[in-house]
Amino acid sequence: MSRALLAEALGSLLLSGVVIGSGILAERLASGNIGVALLANTAATAAILFVLITGLGPISGAHFNPAVTIVMMIQRALNLSNGLLYMLVQITGCIAGAILAHAMFELPLVQQGTHERSGLALGLSEGVAAFTLVLTILLVRRARPSAVPAAVALAIAAGYWWTASTSFANPAITVARAMSDTFAGIRPADAPLFIGAQITGAIIAAVVAKALKVANSHDGA
Repeated sequence: MSRALLAEALGSLLLSGVVIGSGILAERLASGNIGVALLANTAATAAILFVLITGLGPISGAHFNPAVTIVMMIQRALNLSNGLLYMLVQITGCIAGAILAHAMFELPLVQQGTHERSGLALGLSEGVAAFTLVLTILLVRRARPSAVPAAVALAIAAGYWWTASTSFANPAITVARAMSDTFAGIRPADAPLFIGAQITGAIIAAVVAKALKVANSHDGA
């Protein structure tokens, strides 16, 4: 379990650092073109997800996401105490990743997001994004386990562009992005809506996967 927790912390840190850091650089280089900045942010996020899941998946299952961990707990692939530890290190790792990204770009280490992301449409988008992500994991790991890293990376890349919220799909990332007043940031006041929708979408995905008779196997600790 100590190795699994280290893998979850490291993966969460690097994922958050890439999401926020690539957003900072993309915005600086895009000269005001938000579409170009989002495209660069998307590519960097998808790329690091593929790498992290491929490398750390055999150690911890490569959740990096409390919504995924909650589903694994519901499926009894992870017990309550270990699941709570997973979520703790995921959130801590994502916050550390935000601080690291700020440090690399010589910004204040701890910030407060000011990017408004409010309203039912964005809440729905986050529910859909998390549903799609978790269903992708549950379906693909049964059909072709070796394809999970690519499938998750592609699901998130697509989510950036087909959801109104740009697919955070991760409560830990949402917490970290609420502490970043950058391209990837979100106002703290808007974070609870996102987190609630993400967890709801993930649970619905687990129900749908069960209806599709997806085996409750687990590829990590």
